[in-house]
Amino acid sequence: MTDTVTQQGLKEHSHGYDVPVQTRSQRFASTDVSKFSKPSNRELVWKNTPLDRIAALFGELDGSTYDYTFTAPEGVTAAWVARTDKVVGSSQTLPEDYVSAAAWSGFAQALSITIPADAELADPVSVTRGQLGDVPRAAHTVITAKPHSKAIVVLENQGDANLAENVEIVVEAEADLTVITLQEWNDTAVHDAEHFITIGRSAHLRHVVVNLGGGVVRVNPSARFDGPGANVELDGIYFADAHQHLEQQVYVDHNESNCVSRVTYKGALQGDGARTVWIGDVLIRADAEDTDTYELNRNLLLTDGARADSVPNLEIETGEIIGAGHASATGRFDEEQLFYFESRGITEDEAKRMVVRGFLIEVIQRIGYAPLEERLERAVEAELLHTEV
Repeated sequence: MTDTVTQQGLKEHSHGYDVPVQTRSQRFASTDVSKFSKPSNRELVWKNTPLDRIAALFGELDGSTYDYTFTAPEGVTAAWVARTDKVVGSSQTLPEDYVSAAAWSGFAQALSITIPADAELADPVSVTRGQLGDVPRAAHTVITAKPHSKAIVVLENQGDANLAENVEIVVEAEADLTVITLQEWNDTAVHDAEHFITIGRSAHLRHVVVNLGGGVVRVNPSARFDGPGANVELDGIYFADAHQHLEQQVYVDHNESNCVSRVTYKGALQGDGARTVWIGDVLIRADAEDTDTYELNRNLLLTDGARADSVPNLEIETGEIIGAGHASATGRFDEEQLFYFESRGITEDEAKRMVVRGFLIEVIQRIGYAPLEERLERAVEAELLHTEV
């Protein structure tokens, strides 16, 4: 794969000096880490990230394979493949930052998961990673849903890690895929992941990010279309505790006509130094007529000392669209809701937990597979047991 532009996040002005790129689609992209400079908080992509806490990912990365647990219905395959295998790069998307490029430059083999054509799976596919250890690692995963298939894939992360990775998700024509990525790392873990998503003609993808554990976790999905009539739903929930940094930079590139996107992220924060960052970029290109898109981010601050940054961005290059909009809100509890619960004999602490539970679980309940919804609800409940409200 080749680079998309010639400079990193900059383009040359006619007077000879550099000016920042104004459009997300114009960012520099390459799989070669040597073409990027080390991350700096002066760069837009790293502006809100505690770089000192992820510095281990700026050096040499171990790209060897790792142990994982795989369960799936018959016909679904998971195998290590060479860097030169045709599935690597099949998302047709390149890294746009140093860590993603370092992961792409550093992995030895990719984990390729394939849902066969016409398969309609009753049970989810599950990939669980446990203790990856403290050694800085590079990883690459490719999930391919063949035409007319229907499946749920769950990626679970637990234990310790210093991990930089890229996940490619390719949904081929008329397939229906749900991908859930669940981060329940230990408190000191560092995880920086880019999810490159391509949705084919008349296909549907629901992508759900659940960020609960880890010291610094960045999971950044970017979606593009590979045919008209496609639909993508990018959902996320996150719960940040004291000194935990959870970051999500979401990008939807409407590059085809008659496509739909919905982005819904909700987060709760508690404790001194709890920090979340959500950035949502949507680009509607000139030839993407009849686009229908909306993005939403809401955050609940449970205690003093917590901070949530929320930045929705919308670029529209054509007026021939069905609809486009965005919304963002960050605040504390609704006092009227609390009064309602307390007037019926419910304690203040339990009332606040009920509000948070309903606020976050709304996203989970859209997955459409009850056992998995219950599993994720239990994970949220575990966080709520420690809520200092």
